[in-house]
Amino acid sequence: MKLKDLDIIVTAPPAPGWGGRYWILVKLTTDDGLTGWGECYAATVGPEAMRAVIEDVFARHMDGENPENIELMFRRAYSSGFTQRPDLTVMGAFSGLEIACWDILGKARGRPVWALLGGCMNARIRAYTYLYPLPSHDPRAFWISPEMAAESAADCVERGYTAVKFDPAGPYTMRGGHMPAMTDIDLSARFCAAIRDAVGNRADLLFGTHGQFTTAGAIRLGRAIAPHDPLWFEEPVPPDNPAEMARVAAAVGIPVATGERLTTKAEFAPVLRGGAASILQPALGRAGGIWEMKKVAAMAEVYNAQMAPHLYAGPVEWAANIHLAASIPNLLMCESIETPFHDQLIKGTIRVKDGFIDAPEAPGLGIEVDEALARANPYTGTGLHLEMQEAPCDYTHGNAFTGGAPPEDT
Repeated sequence: MKLKDLDIIVTAPPAPGWGGRYWILVKLTTDDGLTGWGECYAATVGPEAMRAVIEDVFARHMDGENPENIELMFRRAYSSGFTQRPDLTVMGAFSGLEIACWDILGKARGRPVWALLGGCMNARIRAYTYLYPLPSHDPRAFWISPEMAAESAADCVERGYTAVKFDPAGPYTMRGGHMPAMTDIDLSARFCAAIRDAVGNRADLLFGTHGQFTTAGAIRLGRAIAPHDPLWFEEPVPPDNPAEMARVAAAVGIPVATGERLTTKAEFAPVLRGGAASILQPALGRAGGIWEMKKVAAMAEVYNAQMAPHLYAGPVEWAANIHLAASIPNLLMCESIETPFHDQLIKGTIRVKDGFIDAPEAPGLGIEVDEALARANPYTGTGLHLEMQEAPCDYTHGNAFTGGAPPEDT
């Protein structure tokens, strides 16, 4: 069995675009006709430029290779261009292709991917979700309304979720960290209070930030929300500085989570070694793929740290996350996004049920991709999957985060 053909589909979820502006799906076909699906979660260049990178990685390192030889292909890609170091774009391309190889291997053996990773540790996987506006909510006002967030959290708990994530502390700027505005600290504390009142002890609070603060700023914010006992404080400082993240973790008394912007064990190891985080959040379509993150999970186990695979993408990466989650002993939970488009794209083959996901039993990733639907929704915009703003923090009028995929005109 040899890898033979590659197809790339850039599909765009309908507005409001939960999961990002576009998803890069890859389809690999072997010389004996087996197909495998993967998803590349790489957003440092536009989708057409990324298409060229994916094609290059496949042609150089994978075309004609046995899909079983994942370690060999990883080392080729990781070492390409005389580097032997993490490269977010190259590893993002490889990650999606690697996921597709596992899908092929599972189908070839008639077994789910988790069965090829050491078997099933977790037949039922705890899910969590971001808080999104309910139909009755003003979608613009939602992001700065503790009351609406509390209503959304209560709805999630009624649907079985035992953990909810929210993110009121923006903005995400291109600067290397800022001191939060006092209004942002106050809003964050009020969000935590309102949501805690709404869910009580029925759900954990997951406080999302994305590397936008200085160390001192993150500590101030963390101490303000600590009385509400969030389960984690996510990526409080830029992700390339684990030593400063460790200072935050030591100062605030809230478990720190990080990892969605890291790739390969080379970047996760310093996080563990320095005590920067006790919860790792790899995005499998960026982090090096399933096998590389199985290694990171084993590293984390040594440090008594847990895994919580990240998802702000489409359902193919989600499926890969779930198979890794099913196979590891130190799983905390998995991020999930429930939209009609996510569900339709994999024809309902994996779903959240009462706040949990059953480990798939079907061969490969256990999904059936609606290829026609993916092709019928091409991405035609010019923005990246996610973006950071150039404007600095507004200390006068406050700040509002409008969701992970705001309209192009915002």
